Amino acid sequence: MTTCIAPAETLTSAAHLAAMRRGACPSLTAPMITGDGLLARLRPAGEGLSLHELGDIADAAAACGNGILEVTARGNLQIRGLTSETVPMLAGRIADAGIETADGLAIEVPPLAGFDPSEIADPRPLVDAVRASLATYVPALSLAPKLSIIIDGGGRLNLGAVTADIRAQAIQADGRVRWLLSVAGTASSARPVALIEGNAVVSSVVEILEMLAAIGPFARAKELDVAMLRRRFSFDSGTAVQHLPAHGFVGVHDFGDRGTVLGVGLAFGQIQADNLKAFLQAIAILGATDIRLAPGHGVLVMGIGRECIAAAQALALGHGLRAFPGDPRNHIAACAGIGACASSRIDTRGAARMLVEAAPSLLDGSITVHVSGCAKGCAKGCAKPSVSPLTITAAPIGYGLVVNGPASAAPNAYIEENNIRNAIGQLDRLVREGRRAGESARSCLTRLGADVITAAVQQG
Repeated sequence: MTTCIAPAETLTSAAHLAAMRRGACPSLTAPMITGDGLLARLRPAGEGLSLHELGDIADAAAACGNGILEVTARGNLQIRGLTSETVPMLAGRIADAGIETADGLAIEVPPLAGFDPSEIADPRPLVDAVRASLATYVPALSLAPKLSIIIDGGGRLNLGAVTADIRAQAIQADGRVRWLLSVAGTASSARPVALIEGNAVVSSVVEILEMLAAIGPFARAKELDVAMLRRRFSFDSGTAVQHLPAHGFVGVHDFGDRGTVLGVGLAFGQIQADNLKAFLQAIAILGATDIRLAPGHGVLVMGIGRECIAAAQALALGHGLRAFPGDPRNHIAACAGIGACASSRIDTRGAARMLVEAAPSLLDGSITVHVSGCAKGCAKGCAKPSVSPLTITAAPIGYGLVVNGPASAAPNAYIEENNIRNAIGQLDRLVREGRRAGESARSCLTRLGADVITAAVQQG
């Protein structure tokens, strides 16, 4: 379907500015103003994109924007560098390619839902049922623009680490499948409110959405009274909560008779259109058929046979992508940075590359280092919404280091711009020399504590 775009002069109209208020999501109909132009976010309506479709999007990004594409932390596709004149062109090209995009309430499932044989239940029928139920409301429920629902059937590449307002997680118990309904968080941090049989989860999810709509059009699940929800759904607080095991998506995933899937991550979340096109053309020769966007700034490549999977990994690495679990770049979350975001004050990708070079001891996989281009503006955590053990952020004198906090927290240490490499090198040395036998970077930093970390950085 074709998306209608407002004419150029209305992109700064009251309606557009209202759509772009804090908490709104950028889209083709309401692109976001950033440091390098307008940004549009696309959520494919289907389960994935063919190589040809993604190639068409790359061509459109080059023709209508600055050629930079991103995959977000939640697995959405973003196109940067658009203008008020080229946004309608982009929408037209995507429509002409036959690519349908999803609008409205975000209901997310794991990228391999229906494919992964290890999943407990296929969540897709529940998604369809929730959408069908919501479609009966006239007028539609007025919900917060960034409100999200996760319906997770489990499996190897689940969404346990992704935050959501409402999440329904499949649980296998006593030979039957039930759904753990929880609110406001990841699988481990969300607060459970119900354990529900089968399709009854649909009416329960919709009922919670009704409660949010009754609070107001910007209400989020953290505002709900959890005790009230538990009483409403007769939840036994003694119910054992099963946390989904976390698996990194980067690397080769063998699903037996179903075939192999290659997980590839974009370097710090971005890729140039021509580089993406070249990669797609190369893996097509190896038998790749389609792409599924993945949380964590990456994609899953489907269709490559086992005999060609190593060659595909090598191709991905040659195109600057993350294709191996041991790649230290897997453990850095960097936002767009200066030049791309109007709020950013530092070159986040340059800082991320410096981390790879100067602090390999930190990047052992036990922590994710967050590199944020701003502090106040990044309270929402563009690259990493959750608290990070270490966050490097912009500060008036150059950089700030936040220990066990979000980018918006007051830094534990301030680092002058010309001293950042030395300071990070001192932090790497602290971990390398202070780590006990078998101890991870996370465990070492936790044991040493914020004061020791701060002192080491300031010595740099």
